[in-house]
Amino acid sequence: MLDLRMAALDTLRLCDRAAKVGAVARLAVDDGPVDVQRELAEPSGVPGRPQRPRLVRPAEVAQRSVATPEGRAALVHALAHIEFNAINLALDITWRFAGLPQDFYRDWIRVAIEEAGHFSLLRARLAELGMEYGDLPAHDGLWEMAAKTRSDLTARLALVPRTLEARGLDASPAVRTKFASAGDAKSAQIVDVILQDEIGHVATGNRWFRFVCERLEVDPAQAQSTASARYAAPVLRGPFNLNARRAAGFTDEELQALSTTFPSGPP
Repeated sequence: MLDLRMAALDTLRLCDRAAKVGAVARLAVDDGPVDVQRELAEPSGVPGRPQRPRLVRPAEVAQRSVATPEGRAALVHALAHIEFNAINLALDITWRFAGLPQDFYRDWIRVAIEEAGHFSLLRARLAELGMEYGDLPAHDGLWEMAAKTRSDLTARLALVPRTLEARGLDASPAVRTKFASAGDAKSAQIVDVILQDEIGHVATGNRWFRFVCERLEVDPAQAQSTASARYAAPVLRGPFNLNARRAAGFTDEELQALSTTFPSGPP
């Protein structure tokens, strides 16, 4: 049986979206071998991507009103792109960083499996709305941060699950309200499902971030601040979903700092 980290890397390199989702579902989370010490060299083709969507700068992604069917489909497409990237992120952290406990790698494969489920839900919803994933341009902000932190596990954990993916917790209530207000109960229900799972994914990031900080004997708050400055993390903006963040393992001190440090406005 293929080592779980090598299997994650092979799956990450797949370009076809359906093949990648199927391969993720077949990963052996609980009984597969994990070589935790092996340093794997990065091959070409990381990450594997379909030819579409066309990747553009964030400012070039058109904003559309969810009052129209086209606007709702565009929002579902944007969410599907986030979830496809999230599959790649979970696979990447699994193969890239050696020397962690076996549970680290198994946790991130479980995250990848759930992200693939989210992508499948959204892709099916897109089809019902007359669109396919890839029909619209998208931006690459999530993967760009992964690329910046490819050799820095502490920063990867600080800036991907604890920063960028936690922003998804903040954004979910507003996104759900947009769908519900437009009468799209089915898309709103999918957002509910994703939010509950994403709380667990951010919690996984929080747990391993603190583990790594403890092992390196660094203060988590200082490590977060250092990573944000070094890798030019986006400035956070409220309102913050404090209940979801608390459930995801952010401390009361961290939540208080968010509320007092960062400006209010759309998440």
